[in-house]
Amino acid sequence: MASVSLTLLSPLFSNSSKSSLKLGISNANQASIQENLSLICIDSKRGVSVSQRRETLIKGLALLPLVVFGGAPISEAREVEVGSYLPPSPTDPSFVVFKASPKDTPALRAGNVQPYQFLIPPTWKQSRVANILSGNYCQPKCAEPWVEVKFEDEKQGKIQVVASPLIRLTNKPNASIEEIGDPEKVIASLGPFVTGNSYDPDELLETSVEKRGQQTYYKYVLETPFALTGSHNLAKATAKGSTVVLFVASANDKQWSTSQKTLKAMLDSFEV
Repeated sequence: MASVSLTLLSPLFSNSSKSSLKLGISNANQASIQENLSLICIDSKRGVSVSQRRETLIKGLALLPLVVFGGAPISEAREVEVGSYLPPSPTDPSFVVFKASPKDTPALRAGNVQPYQFLIPPTWKQSRVANILSGNYCQPKCAEPWVEVKFEDEKQGKIQVVASPLIRLTNKPNASIEEIGDPEKVIASLGPFVTGNSYDPDELLETSVEKRGQQTYYKYVLETPFALTGSHNLAKATAKGSTVVLFVASANDKQWSTSQKTLKAMLDSFEV
């Protein structure tokens, strides 16, 4: 594998831009890219239009995803059932256990979120979280909530863990969920992150409070006909350290009719 340094010169870049890009490229691909980049320089001198140069640039760089990532584009990577790599639950063999660790999310690596865990059916698959939603670019000081992890099953629904900076809900450092406010106050702030769009207090059907050792959790049952996440949502929130963590289980009407028991079991199992 050869290493080549490519200098990009084009009006598509700023006047002062002169970027040197060093990549490991095979000789055949190297020749193709060098040829097309040379055309860009020649065309720019001849006054060829920007759109034509852009087309040439795209052709010249079309092979870069394979070069940079060493194979097929990331979007083609296959998702697998979590039962193929997560351990079975010691209390219920119909579930496996997901325990989040620093390798799983940027916030866990930054220490902004404490490790959490929950049960999940072995047939579910983990979904990718876009960088813009993952908090990858704002750690360790994010101003807005971000998505930690997402899992989904076409027949049963989907779940996600959302984390919010504590400062967004209270000015008291290391506040407990009770110190932030009652369950209704907390869901009023976090409701849009349950539904994916907006929150109406009339959508809240039920609230409850759960104690596990020193940790308190607020639990919610919502009927959300206009939610992007689904017409039925279950949520569970707690505060620990500098973060409020929210577990959300969602389903449409068809999924809810057969999977609500499973979704409630997943919700109940969530702990930080």
